[in-house]
Amino acid sequence: MAHTALDQTPMPATEDRPLKPAMWRGWRRCCPNCGSGPLLRGYLKVNNTCTVCDQELFHHRADDGPAYLTILVVGHLMAPFIHIVYSKFRPEPLVMAIMFSIGCVALSLYLLPRIKGALIGFQWAKRMHGFGGKA
Repeated sequence: MAHTALDQTPMPATEDRPLKPAMWRGWRRCCPNCGSGPLLRGYLKVNNTCTVCDQELFHHRADDGPAYLTILVVGHLMAPFIHIVYSKFRPEPLVMAIMFSIGCVALSLYLLPRIKGALIGFQWAKRMHGFGGKA
C-alpha cells in the first residue's frame, strides 16, 4: 500500500515506513505517523504522544542536531548572499552587519523547528531510538 505525503492515514506497525513523507510531515511540524496531529507544543517542545493517532513521540533524540543543521544551512545560504551584496552594492559595514544579523536570526528562527521536525520524522521512519517498538 503506497502512502503519499498528503495521506492522512496512520501507517501499520509492520510496514516499512517511507522516509520522505515522514520527513515532510515533520517539516510541517505534524506527527510523522498520521500527518494530522501537532508534533510540537510551543516553539520546540515535542509532544509526548500524537493527539490524533496516539503515536508515542517521546522517543526522539533530536538533541543538538537541529541547531547544528540550522547553523549549517543558514551559513551556507547567507555567506554567498553577503558576498554578492558587498560586491555589487558596497553598503556601509554597520548597515550590512545589522541587515544580515536580522536576516540570520529570522532565518534561524524559521528553520529550527522545521529541521527538528524533519529530524524526528527521519528517526521515526528509520525506527530509531525506540520508534520501532519490537520490530
